[in-house]
Formats: sequence, structure tokens, C-alpha cells
Amino acid sequence: MLYSAASVWEVAIKSGLDRRAFDVDPLILRRGLLENGYRELAVTGTHVAAVDLLPPIHQDPFDRILIAQARIEGVILLTADRTVGRYPGSIRVKRGRPGAPAQRHVTPHM
Repeated sequence: MLYSAASVWEVAIKSGLDRRAFDVDPLILRRGLLENGYRELAVTGTHVAAVDLLPPIHQDPFDRILIAQARIEGVILLTADRTVGRYPGSIRVKRGRPGAPAQRHVTPHM
């Protein structure tokens, strides 16, 4: 399984803004992901440029970069966000626990 460096970036920014749903140390989050076998997917210029090709369904820049990464890398994006699930491509919406914050992962095609 992969996780995007953009997700850690989002946590760092939003936890710094005291958003309760992002009350986690981004360094601890990253270390935990790596220690549990996740591989980090860096954000590249190709990913950034691909954001411009996405339809204007959702304006969240972090979600849009994850969608672009999944498209470019040929992986499935797992999300709890139904709006993200409206994009065409390999996106799977997974229900989380009621009231739990959305979680997003990118996984290689099997």
C-alpha cells in the first residue's frame, strides 16, 4: 500500500491550524505509516500538472492532488469522501465509522 506525501502535508497544515479532525503529529503519522509497511508516494511535477486536467467536481487541493497521483501512477485511490468518488477512474469509496474523519490511501492495482 502507498500513502501520499500530500496527505502528511495536509495533516501538518491543518493540525497547525488547530483543526480537531487533524489532531495528530505529522512526524508520528509518517513514521507509523512507514513502520507498518506503507510506501511513501512523493508529489512530482507530473502529478501537479495533472491536477489541471481534472474536471471541477471538487475544489479541495489535497484531494485533487491525490486523484491526479492515482491517475498518473495507475493505482486505486481509496477514500471515504463521496465527492472524490464522483471523479472518473480508479477511485473506490469505502465507508468509515460514523463520525470518523475521512481516510485516503492509494493502492497499487493488483
